[in-house]
Amino acid sequence: MKSIKTWKLLKRNSFSDGVKFAVKMKQLQFMGIMCTVMLFVVYRTTYYQYRQTEMEAKWNPFVNSKESKLTSAKLRSLPRGIVQARSDMELRPLWSTSSSRSKVSVSRNHNLLAIPVGIKLKENVDAIVQKFLPENFTVILFHYDGNVNGWRDLDWSHKAIHIAAQNQTKWWFAKRFLHPDVVANYDYIFLWDEDLGVENFDPRRYLQIVKSEGFEISQPALDPNSTDIHHKFTIRARTKKFHRRVYDFRGSVKCTNVSEGPPCTGFVEGMAPVFSRSAWYCAWHLIQNDLVHGWGMDMKLGYCAQGDRTKNVGVIDSEYVVHQGIQTLGGQPPTKKTTKTEELLKRHGPAPVDPRSEIRRQSTLELQIFKKRWNKAVEEDKAWVDPFRRNQRRKKERHQDS
Repeated sequence: MKSIKTWKLLKRNSFSDGVKFAVKMKQLQFMGIMCTVMLFVVYRTTYYQYRQTEMEAKWNPFVNSKESKLTSAKLRSLPRGIVQARSDMELRPLWSTSSSRSKVSVSRNHNLLAIPVGIKLKENVDAIVQKFLPENFTVILFHYDGNVNGWRDLDWSHKAIHIAAQNQTKWWFAKRFLHPDVVANYDYIFLWDEDLGVENFDPRRYLQIVKSEGFEISQPALDPNSTDIHHKFTIRARTKKFHRRVYDFRGSVKCTNVSEGPPCTGFVEGMAPVFSRSAWYCAWHLIQNDLVHGWGMDMKLGYCAQGDRTKNVGVIDSEYVVHQGIQTLGGQPPTKKTTKTEELLKRHGPAPVDPRSEIRRQSTLELQIFKKRWNKAVEEDKAWVDPFRRNQRRKKERHQDS
């Protein structure tokens, strides 16, 4: 009898233990599922925050945490959803119609063409703009001679944005009216001179090459017959669609396949640069507010190429322009023919001022100032590391190892 009771007791205890074990297993399974769900939620949240940070860094690569906190503090009195940090250069109607509303609702890629202009080159500027308007470009004219009314007779004039300031340069206008937050909606910014011949240039084909090759900074090649060609790198190569470097074994600077920077690769000249949105964000900060002629800046634009300047900066050969080298800003130099009265005044009075000579003198002075500022900034910023010198060291080390 005792053995039967003992067996029943053991059976009851084992059944109870089995039930408890099953309950515990279900609890463990439930806890495992809950942990998995929580880990997934944490992962998605972390990934979302990472993507947000990555996008903010892409749009504002030079905004540090202190500036971000300061900006947030200034906007604290506004609800977050009402804040619009960016703008554009699109003209808006005074009242909306059904057609204007339909145009606004259509989202298309936009690009920007900005040119400093004077009335003397009106015909040439008209030819340039006529090339760009069919390709959905917003056009800004910077009138350095103050003459805006002289452009009213052109069919596209009312579509363009006109900004006038007497005797100011392209870089002066760009620094004040092309802030990155204002032009952030544009994919590419063409900051061109007014004296470019565009007979062999097509903006659509140009941008197709730029996008396919990943050029952050570029320019159309210069026809070999152009005036004022300063660097071989920008001259058109007839057999190529584009090029990233030039080979030249003459002169003091030899350009070979291992050259890492200007004047062999990684820069564009100032007459016809084209910037991506990200590159322009950097380039705008590089423009010195008081150095209006921009001399020296072209050699540093490679630092704004968003990576390797030997890959992300290029010259497009298949779409090229003619640089005519017509100097109009600041007026023309004094003519050689003078009257008798002018001869007497010249003998007894001060010599007439040659605007072009004075502008060149000022440009040369600004070049020296820019170089000194760059060198001083490099010396003082102990945390800054020149990315291109670091790449050069790595290549030399790999070459030595091999």
